Amino acid sequence: MSASPPERSTISFLTDYGLKDEFVGVVKSVIRSIAPDVRVIDISHDIEPHDIRAGGLALARAVQYMAPGVVLGVVDPGVATERKPIAIEVADWEAYLVGPDNGLFAPAVSLVGGATAAVILDNTNYHLSAPGPTFDGRDIFGPVAAHLCQGVPLVELGSPIDPSGLVPGILPVSQADDDGSIRAEVLWVDRFGNVQLNVDPKELESWGEFVQVEGGRSTRTAKRVTSFAEISTGSVGLVVDSYGLLAIAVDQGSAALELAIDEGSQVRIRAADGPTSAPSPVVIQSPVVGQSKPTTVAPSPEPSTG
Repeated sequence: MSASPPERSTISFLTDYGLKDEFVGVVKSVIRSIAPDVRVIDISHDIEPHDIRAGGLALARAVQYMAPGVVLGVVDPGVATERKPIAIEVADWEAYLVGPDNGLFAPAVSLVGGATAAVILDNTNYHLSAPGPTFDGRDIFGPVAAHLCQGVPLVELGSPIDPSGLVPGILPVSQADDDGSIRAEVLWVDRFGNVQLNVDPKELESWGEFVQVEGGRSTRTAKRVTSFAEISTGSVGLVVDSYGLLAIAVDQGSAALELAIDEGSQVRIRAADGPTSAPSPVVIQSPVVGQSKPTTVAPSPEPSTG
């Protein structure tokens, strides 16, 4: 561990606070009062309340793209309990992570090479006075993140602990069955309804163009595609998403709603022979841009002969 860590200029901030209440703004203001030159980047504040797993997966997806500095993460259903407030050093001063020791940081830390040091944040000289114990983002985590950016050494912020004793995260692993199918789990449903699975595309290297997807309330045949636009109307596709995992998708629609699945749902995929039948789209000319848009229209009835 370096004897004189450099100042950092960026705090990457993730919470389940939402934006309806004042929580995010208050934490940012506390940071600015301590470190006025630091830039705060909002990763997300729309993690579902108390959903440590979702917060950890979001950090894992984002961490490789974050600027060096401090990651401030607060998804903390155990606030004001015996769970430890911590700061973690990773990648030889490339980044610190500050927040609760509840598994939130474990997936991200493992992706960036593991923790090199950690402390319990028990030095109150770097905290705010707290009128109540239930807002550690304002009173402990935000101030500590700001002080780290100002160059305060990690060891001054609290008591050192062995990083191997930190609460682990839980990442589900896909399983191959004897019949050749893969049991997968939904890791994430983005705001467009795309369904990310815990499946590496390499697991399907020997499969054909079509895949049978069983999950939720239905079994569907999905075509393996490289873009959403390749998915025909009324069909489901399987695409490699921007993080390199397989995702179930519907062009300009929600695959999650189509299959009635959500984060944590179990899905089974297996090789399929070919597509299932779907209604043929009727092309209607767009009056705005002059391009055709496929739309499924019910056929007109035959005229009555009286």
